[in-house]
Amino acid sequence: MFQVTRNGENRIDVEFAGKLDSTQMKIALDELTQQSEGIEHGRMLYRVGEFELPTLGAVAVELSRIPQVFRFVRRFDRMAVIAGKEWVRKVSEVEGALIPGLQIKAFEPGREAEAEAWLQSP
Repeated sequence: MFQVTRNGENRIDVEFAGKLDSTQMKIALDELTQQSEGIEHGRMLYRVGEFELPTLGAVAVELSRIPQVFRFVRRFDRMAVIAGKEWVRKVSEVEGALIPGLQIKAFEPGREAEAEAWLQSP
């Protein structure tokens, strides 16, 4: 499952669980792009449930759309990641350190109020 919801003028919420194949990755990237249209200095709440790593086909789709992914990412200043797996939280924060202009902070499940407060802070 991959669901993207516009939550206000400059925010989207993303929920991900399960496994993405190439078709689902195309749909997910298109949905992210569409829902983030017009966002500047955006905020994103990303909830990661139980999942399996994407298929090689899904990774190939993502790599083939790198310019689209970078345009999408540049629309956001902050991303809060809520994930139960510690390695997902760590990888998310490392990714944030590698992407200029994007702060990523990870939170354990049950700390959603803290994630919301961090997203809304200046």
